[in-house]
Amino acid sequence: MSEALGILRAGVHVPRLRLARARIAEAMSWTRPDAERAPSGTRAIANWDEDALTLAVEAARGCLGQAGAGSASGSSPARAGAAVEAPARIVFSSTTAPFADRDNAVLIATALDLPEATRTSNVGSTQRAATGALVAELESGARLRSLVVASDLRLARPGSAQDMSYGDAAAALLVGPAGTGSLASILAAHSIADDFVDHYRMSGQRFDYALEERWIRDEGLSTLVPRAVAALLDGAGVRPADIRHLALPLPEHTARRVAALCGLEKARRDTRVAEHCGDAGAAAPLLALIAALEHAQRGEHVLLLGIGQGVDALLLRVEDGVQGFDVLTRALAAGREERSYTRYLAHRGLLEVDFGMRAERDQRTAHSVAWRKREQLGAFRGGRCSACGTVQFPRARVCVNPACRATDTQAPHRLADSRGTVKTFTEDWQAYAARPPYVYGNVEFAEGGNLLMEFTDVEPGQLAVGRPVRFVFRIKDEDRARAFRRYFWKATPVEA
Repeated sequence: MSEALGILRAGVHVPRLRLARARIAEAMSWTRPDAERAPSGTRAIANWDEDALTLAVEAARGCLGQAGAGSASGSSPARAGAAVEAPARIVFSSTTAPFADRDNAVLIATALDLPEATRTSNVGSTQRAATGALVAELESGARLRSLVVASDLRLARPGSAQDMSYGDAAAALLVGPAGTGSLASILAAHSIADDFVDHYRMSGQRFDYALEERWIRDEGLSTLVPRAVAALLDGAGVRPADIRHLALPLPEHTARRVAALCGLEKARRDTRVAEHCGDAGAAAPLLALIAALEHAQRGEHVLLLGIGQGVDALLLRVEDGVQGFDVLTRALAAGREERSYTRYLAHRGLLEVDFGMRAERDQRTAHSVAWRKREQLGAFRGGRCSACGTVQFPRARVCVNPACRATDTQAPHRLADSRGTVKTFTEDWQAYAARPPYVYGNVEFAEGGNLLMEFTDVEPGQLAVGRPVRFVFRIKDEDRARAFRRYFWKATPVEA
């Protein structure tokens, strides 16, 4: 008999920027003058240098307990401080992965500095991509540790219902043989595939096309979800009354009706993600599960649902690792208000802004150089001299310490997991920046060494010499002429 599949750790990343729905409504009020009241809550929005891949990297760093992960990510405290065994494979789930024909999961593995033998796969085209990955892991027999990462950053047409409801976020689960300290065990799963089209987006299109909400609820969700839930619970020998928590990524008014039809009206549903983040697409089911685990007690049952041209229903039992588990709470609390709706539109490419001639640079990538320097660029590896201990970036044959100058003594040293302090900085209002000003300067690493690099997620006047920073994987620039995106690491302030 195979071992139970456990959820060993979890990580969440919600971008710092939050756009109030009331601000969207105010900006677009001229299109709907009959609106009765301002909508509540906020939607999480990515900065200009974030995409589904960079969000996934940050969530995965938190899940694996990498030291450089920020307060918007986290993992089970039951294993805090313990060495995390590298996963044997990564499954990246997204409907908005930046590359259509390039292994996005390999980029994630590179940024995490995982072994070259790590297996990678990418799944998409449906909002149940991540739950489908969990079902596949369950059916594989829980022999290996896998990192299931889900992330989405979906475009919405300004003024549409999706413009209010969508949000950007990522979640990551480390799954493998269950054991002491696991957050939960996956006991059973049932899936149905049915081409019920509630919304869709053809290849090459920017926006989703959604059908009428009432028809979706009454004709589709009210039929498909109860069928999947009934089959799952009957097969597992569990009564609806035994379910204490329901992770159902639907709007509250729809979730309430669907839960009642499943006999789960008494199960607890957490509405924080919908209220303060928004519908995060492929990541939504994992966020709903993590939200449920924050309230759950050992031994309770959780029902997780993924919906999208069918239904994945998974039954979980909560384990002892949930004590003190609060990664979603911390992620949602780390927000900062975005006051400009038009700036958000510009960052999404929905508003064409004239940045002047300085924005006309050709950003052609030298792929041969990028390949040779992939460890520096992707994993942010520098060098540490084995003779004197000096840390430097980039790694070189000769030590930069003038008192050492030893040759061929440098071992690889990962800087992504380090902390640093601002040594110098410049707010450049003349250079092109998608979010002016262009902020860059010297950062001194905690273990020594300096690097001139960009800062991100900072407002004018926020930086100061000596301020602590950490490092995040972000978009460096885009070669628009050849449709290619480059990534590198940037410094961002450590929040108090």
